[in-house]
Amino acid sequence: MTDLTKAYLHCESIIKDHSKTFYKAFMLLPKEKKQAVWAVYAFCRQVDDIVDEGRDPKEELFGFKQSFAVFLKDQLPSQDPMWLALQDVFRKYEMDVQAFHDMITGQEMDLYKKLYYTEEEVLHYSYHVASTVGLMLLPILAPNNKEALRQDAIALGQAMQITNILRDIGEDLERDRIYIPIEKLEQAGYSTEDLKMHIVNNKFISVWEDMANKAEKLYEQAMSSIDLYPLHSRTPVKGAAYLYRAILGSIRKKGYSVFKMKHYVSNEEKREIISQI
Repeated sequence: MTDLTKAYLHCESIIKDHSKTFYKAFMLLPKEKKQAVWAVYAFCRQVDDIVDEGRDPKEELFGFKQSFAVFLKDQLPSQDPMWLALQDVFRKYEMDVQAFHDMITGQEMDLYKKLYYTEEEVLHYSYHVASTVGLMLLPILAPNNKEALRQDAIALGQAMQITNILRDIGEDLERDRIYIPIEKLEQAGYSTEDLKMHIVNNKFISVWEDMANKAEKLYEQAMSSIDLYPLHSRTPVKGAAYLYRAILGSIRKKGYSVFKMKHYVSNEEKREIISQI
């Protein structure tokens, strides 16, 4: 087994462990493209883990940025197999380097910004941490239509991140983070203290639904250009979108219990969704 094969298997194990939804969706791609997606995911995961779990995240993120600068000179910054796999991806595809920089910037926001007041702020954050991933994947998934698909790829990332936010309200509160727009909560007569007390009432549900509707419109926008993807990429992209969107339905079914429970789409539901695409 070559070092490159081992590097890709290492990246596969990371996406398999951390995002069964994405893993399931992108399993349907041809081998080379599937491996490229694994490598991009491993890069993103590493940045995410530094910010959420690092002992000294500011220092570690600074070190990671330096490693990426070395990588962009076509040198391997360390023995980490992720870099070897990613180097192969950069040689095979015309990658969007700015999207990688923007994603690191988005993760860095979590080190300095804990509260989000407006929907615009949430969309700006969502672009940086999620839409950028779509822009990283476009040269792999639809190399001939990257520019035509750009805005809708951004919309899909924002839709998915808002879904994450609506699912992870309780988890984020434990980290003193509030991504639900505080302005919307206040307009509904629901305070951040109510949020910290895990109160689920009509005011909370109205704000949650307002953001869920925003996400659903963004999902629809993203899917409006699905025909511009090559055939082999359409099902994975639709799969990822539909599987993620289904999380919103799961939360509704379970009475908006976002403070104590992490909502997932069951394997049975996933199979049903994928079979309908």
